[in-house]
Amino acid sequence: MEANPPTGQPVKSWLLLILLALIWGSSFILIKKALLVFSPGEVGAFRILTAGLVMLPLSMPRLKELNRQQVRYLIIIGLVGSFIPAFLFAKAQTELSSSLTGVLNALTPLMVIVIGALLFGSTITARNAWGLLVAFLGVGILVLFQSGSGLEAVTGLNFYAFFVLAATVCYGFNVNIIKYKFVKLTPIAITAISLMMVLPLAAIYLFAYTRFSFKMVHIPGGWEAAGYITLLGVVGTALALIIFNVMVKLVSPVFASSVTYLIPIVAIFWGVIDGETLLLWHYVGILTVILGVWIGNRK
Repeated sequence: MEANPPTGQPVKSWLLLILLALIWGSSFILIKKALLVFSPGEVGAFRILTAGLVMLPLSMPRLKELNRQQVRYLIIIGLVGSFIPAFLFAKAQTELSSSLTGVLNALTPLMVIVIGALLFGSTITARNAWGLLVAFLGVGILVLFQSGSGLEAVTGLNFYAFFVLAATVCYGFNVNIIKYKFVKLTPIAITAISLMMVLPLAAIYLFAYTRFSFKMVHIPGGWEAAGYITLLGVVGTALALIIFNVMVKLVSPVFASSVTYLIPIVAIFWGVIDGETLLLWHYVGILTVILGVWIGNRK
């Protein structure tokens, strides 16, 4: 299968790919800025609330077409595909730079393969296995090296990296459930309805169990931070998913999935612009992760 876009619409395909990489790659710096005011739980809940609200026009008309089993799976997809990862990424970035979070997120395709093999009967090839091995070597480097230089950089495990790994595992479950449990619903419909399913949970938690409203009004920078989360939910979640699904139909899924390799570049760019410092070993780990993902997913 070719990863290049069809010759008929190469410019449009590449523009969409770059736009999607810019949107998803910028998500991590938006989370970082929002955390200056809000807690990880508040960031995660408001992100889901804004994404779910903007997708309501797409989800409401399709509710009557669903059966009980579909509703059950859509709730699970809403939890593992959106709700839980939103909280995990925000929690991770309280102690992890946006650059490294973006790189670790690139493990998602490999997690899809692992979960598919363990629970859904798909096959792990030798290429997949080598890719996993190389990628996790890179993860090990990123987890171990934190500050300083040389051997002084090994200051102990940065356990917050495991929040990102847990989020990629959630995405692995999400993709496999969609692949094996849904046939008739379009990806956009699945996304919209699943977000609607978890929207009430996010709203109840946000307004009943956090001080989000108080912080937004009374803490300096509250409105600005809320704007970052709104941008994250509306553009980084809702609009980005629509663009991705358009790309899958316009070109091949292989070409569309190549956005995985561009997201870390954008995340690192924003991190450097924001003053984040990356050590030599961080670059080694970053390149190792991306190499492993490429090995495990190349056709």
